[in-house]
Amino acid sequence: MKKSFFITSLLFLMLTLSLGLSAQTAQQIAFIDSDQILDAMPERVKATEKLTELNNSYKTELQSMQNEYNKKYSDFISYQTTMAENIRLRRMQELKELENSITDFMKIAQNDIDTQERDLLLPLRKKVKDAIQEVGIEQRLICIYDLSNPAIVFVTPEAMDISQLVKKKLGIK
Repeated sequence: MKKSFFITSLLFLMLTLSLGLSAQTAQQIAFIDSDQILDAMPERVKATEKLTELNNSYKTELQSMQNEYNKKYSDFISYQTTMAENIRLRRMQELKELENSITDFMKIAQNDIDTQERDLLLPLRKKVKDAIQEVGIEQRLICIYDLSNPAIVFVTPEAMDISQLVKKKLGIK
């Protein structure tokens, strides 16, 4: 009898402590949407403008290359029946080289845009990360979940959204 009372009391005590710890933990968990904060930063606007300008520059050059290809292709189709065999083969080779040139240009342009984007956004992401860590320490949080991370599928209703605090820390509205 004493043994079962002791076990029951011990289980009750463990359950009470467990519930008390859960309540404390829920108050120390927060969430954030770092993409939302990043989008609100003035530096992001400048980076986006710079990337748009670079992208437009590449589009203009690509359009010029495609126009040249289209003209040569159109000329080739129009006159191929009247061309000497060697001229026709040379023009076909020119068209193939232009196709390859366009393809190479598109790959180089995309790589450059990706590199520029990474280089422009990396310092901003670090700034947001540092601000999140500062707010987490100031608020004595145990954990902050980033909703921008698709691996997060649940946020408890008791969690604290610190997005406004981080924006304030960064001096943005």
